[in-house]
Amino acid sequence: MCNCSRTPSAIDWPADYWSMRRFLVAALPGLATLALLGGVSPVRAASTPRPMVALLTVPKMVVAGRPPRVSLRIVEPGVASVDVQVSVAALSTHKTVVVANLGWVRTGRTLTVTWPRGATLTPGSYQVSVSAHDRRGETLRRGARTSGEASLTVAAPTPPTAELPAPVLPPTHAPEPAPEVDVPTVAQTVADGAVFPVTGPHNFGGPENAFGAPRTGYLHQGQDILTVEGTPVVVPLAGTILTTSYQEAGAGYYAVEETAIGFDFMFAHCQAGSLAVSTGQAVAARQALCKAGQTGDATAPHLDFEMWVGGWQAAGGRPINPLPYLEAWEA
Repeated sequence: MCNCSRTPSAIDWPADYWSMRRFLVAALPGLATLALLGGVSPVRAASTPRPMVALLTVPKMVVAGRPPRVSLRIVEPGVASVDVQVSVAALSTHKTVVVANLGWVRTGRTLTVTWPRGATLTPGSYQVSVSAHDRRGETLRRGARTSGEASLTVAAPTPPTAELPAPVLPPTHAPEPAPEVDVPTVAQTVADGAVFPVTGPHNFGGPENAFGAPRTGYLHQGQDILTVEGTPVVVPLAGTILTTSYQEAGAGYYAVEETAIGFDFMFAHCQAGSLAVSTGQAVAARQALCKAGQTGDATAPHLDFEMWVGGWQAAGGRPINPLPYLEAWEA
């Protein structure tokens, strides 16, 4: 008898082995096809973060003229800033008529769009669209609730109604109101070389940004000038800085100037660390004062500009509407 082992021949394998082999050979092409189609992939790659519109506020209808107030907020996990552009396209021609480049803005903040100076919309139907990309080139994620698009209808202004002639009243002996004393006119400030306080693209916002607009418990005492964060703010007229300070729940970082012609100016919501003047300092027109920001009680970058006669917050002092002066200095 031989003690050496021998290799079994094919006929020595059990019948179960041959049955399993025939099954695997027949199933192998199908398994390969599933693998190519991705049906058996054990791990799904995580989706790449992309910018997303978390808020887009556009009025349904406005009157022809300046583009409306548009607010938006972009979010993206792990990303601090994105490049944002807002455009308005006419639905009748599918052509873009207004574009606002917001530049690189911080994510998670509510922003108000600053439209180009002189931009207007004529009556018609429009679509407002937001586009954005991060520093990796990832573009805006769009979905049913985060499309970054909104419809806008621009209506023609209501034609003015014919005014009836004022009735002729019999003369009375009631005294006429006395004219305001020691309030320089717009023309006087222009003659004195007054300059616009914001040296970059800007607008005056809507009714909520105007002098006298309702606030919680008081009325707005200035005119908001909406602009981009960091836009330089300059001194309109020569004078002396009365004070610089910080008000967390109100004006943020601010400065107050006493001018040589009788006005006091207040500049509010300056960017943190940007104040370039100090109390008691003499300043000249066009001198750098601060940079526009949104410190204090503010939701978007802007300068809150106040004009006072009789002294800023002094006994007998009062604010006046700065808009006529600002429009003259802007020209």
